[in-house]
Amino acid sequence: MTGSTPAPFTAADYGARMERAVRSAADAGLAGLLVAPGPDMVWLTGYTPTAVTERLTLLVLAPGRDPVLVVPTLEAPDAEQAAGAAALTLRDWTDGKDPYAVTAGLVDDRGRFGISDNTWAMHLLGLQRALPGTSYASLTDALPMLRAVKDAAELELLAAAGAAADLAFEEIRKVSFAGRRESDVGQDLAGLLRRFGHSQVDFTIVGSGPNGANPHHEVGDRVIRPGDMVVLDFGGLKDGYGSDTTRTVHVGEPTEEERQVHDVVRAAQEAGFQAVRPGVACQDVDRAARAVITDAGYGEYFIHRTGHGIGVTTHEPPYMIEGEEQPLVPGMCFSVEPGIYLPGRFGVRIEDIVTVTEDGGRRLNNTTREMVIVE
Repeated sequence: MTGSTPAPFTAADYGARMERAVRSAADAGLAGLLVAPGPDMVWLTGYTPTAVTERLTLLVLAPGRDPVLVVPTLEAPDAEQAAGAAALTLRDWTDGKDPYAVTAGLVDDRGRFGISDNTWAMHLLGLQRALPGTSYASLTDALPMLRAVKDAAELELLAAAGAAADLAFEEIRKVSFAGRRESDVGQDLAGLLRRFGHSQVDFTIVGSGPNGANPHHEVGDRVIRPGDMVVLDFGGLKDGYGSDTTRTVHVGEPTEEERQVHDVVRAAQEAGFQAVRPGVACQDVDRAARAVITDAGYGEYFIHRTGHGIGVTTHEPPYMIEGEEQPLVPGMCFSVEPGIYLPGRFGVRIEDIVTVTEDGGRRLNNTTREMVIVE
């Protein structure tokens, strides 16, 4: 969708974000930032082009210079509205002209620039030809925490998205599972997310029985049966900010082993949440959750990181994984989602979005983490 992300963001908010990005770039030894359409551009300006094509659209941020949005002339009318909302200077280029030459005139011809990860390779190569004295670094590598710390308005939007996802779970647990395909339940979940205010559904994972042992199975044509464990992981964007939650339900009464595995994952998720507080390294959240699963004898079956950041996308830094020493800061938001996956049999995952507070953490998902029995 073209235009700004929803209120309460103003030109002053976007201006402050761009100023912060420029300062962070300078602190990282960068000559500036070059931002293609995607989550970074949305967060910095509120602008999303009508369509992302081979024509160059690029936000140029550099110390001592006004922010400039380079756009194709045919997209200028839409871009003008966003530029006004974010206090940007617009520089358009027409078909047949060299957009990289336009960009080259806006930055120093030497230096190292941060460039957004989703920039097309053809655009990066074009910039290198126009600016042979420059070098480039992935924005995620150079400034991984740029969008990680949310302000009060962002936290409010993330909390609302989480609450909407919770409402979707409370409704989906009421439907019949046995005898229906995973894809049918996935469609139900997508419809519920939209019903409760999501404008975009990013994923609806319904992993029943052995499919639950594949963390990213999504949905298939498998018919759900009595006795199946079913992993439900779903989320998307509501008012421009993400939701992402996982609960594992059971069709009919579970076996003792299934209850035990679910209890281990629930304890691991609680341990990960309890580890959240300012100053703690991201990896310590992973360690806390992983230790519970390892001590229970299932360590080899926990095959992914414990969490990922969330904001204007459903996956972004910071990441809760061994080796990530970034300390937690109030305002960071991320998932805590340990799991156990027994190949060919079943899987269990429990996930909440958590925000760091001044003295600990706060869950943005609040449905029960006990095993839910469905029909």
